[in-house]
Amino acid sequence: MNKAHLQFVPPWVPDWLIAVLALALTAVAAAAILGIARMLLRRLLPRDRELTHTVLQDAGGVAQFALTLLVAQSVTPLLPLDRQTDNIIANAMIAGFIVLTGWIAIIASDLAVNRYVSRFRIDTKDNLLARKAVTQMHVLKRTIDVAIGIVTAALALMTFDAVRQFGVSLFASAGIAGIAVGLAAKPLLENLVAGVQLAVTQPFRIDDVVIIDGEWGWIEEITATYVVVRCWDWRRLIVPLGWVMTNPFQNWTRTSASLIGSVVLYVDYRADVERIRAKAQELAKASKLWDGNVVNTQVTDTSEKSMTMQVRVLVTSSDSGRSWDMRCEMREKLIAWMREEYPEALPRWYADVSEAEVALRQLRRA
Repeated sequence: MNKAHLQFVPPWVPDWLIAVLALALTAVAAAAILGIARMLLRRLLPRDRELTHTVLQDAGGVAQFALTLLVAQSVTPLLPLDRQTDNIIANAMIAGFIVLTGWIAIIASDLAVNRYVSRFRIDTKDNLLARKAVTQMHVLKRTIDVAIGIVTAALALMTFDAVRQFGVSLFASAGIAGIAVGLAAKPLLENLVAGVQLAVTQPFRIDDVVIIDGEWGWIEEITATYVVVRCWDWRRLIVPLGWVMTNPFQNWTRTSASLIGSVVLYVDYRADVERIRAKAQELAKASKLWDGNVVNTQVTDTSEKSMTMQVRVLVTSSDSGRSWDMRCEMREKLIAWMREEYPEALPRWYADVSEAEVALRQLRRA
């Protein structure tokens, strides 16, 4: 179309200005009409349709912009522009519409996942099923977002002839365009595949207590490519998902939060183990950290040179944090008890073998 069809336009007005004004007026009119339609739709919908209202609130603006681009693109053939410029503008608007549509899809998927996850609470004591569902949905959300982003970028690139082949390669190989790009994207793809594997098998979940590469902490966040471990001293350990899925690690809360904690004491040969066992049971029953399941005391090793026994006290707690505190409490109170009330149980260092033999003879006579 040329300016001969626009009789009301002065002949001295340039074509590009007419095109800009026409596109701007079309966009403003379309945005206003779509905005009014969105406002009426929100008012007419029942109040109990919370999900629909949330989608309209979070994605309505993006959808309005996308439809505005689509309407503006439909009038580009009517503009007084040459064919090449017309094609560039039309393709750019279509690409923008595709990108905004992918954005809407990501918002919708995130809203659906968040709505599903909101039904579960992980701040309760028995939260194994909740943590399982939350972990699975978070990992799937990250994977879906990445997949939508790749497909959206590929479709947007395919609208331009100059980069259409790159878009086809990106779409066909999920982000790999040639061998060089493929090698560069290999770690990313490995982590994405590991994320899908994690969502299905779930060797660990959000808030699980783990030991990864010698670091003890809680699983704080799981993304599409890495996992964040909150260490006991508040440091954050960032571990790629591919590494986690291919290396051994410890999960202390895989099937249950309850744990057995161990306390190791070194006592003299002349110590009465039964007396220590009775005191350990007394301390466990008096502690608020004990879950009432297991408290056990055993001699696990001996040393001829130092004339000491290794006594291990096992005690259970409801979760890893309580287990750590329970171990510290049991260790402190047993040592204090031996120091104040049973000092003969404390380990001694004998100067030579003769003193050790004398002590053994005394022990046999007793």
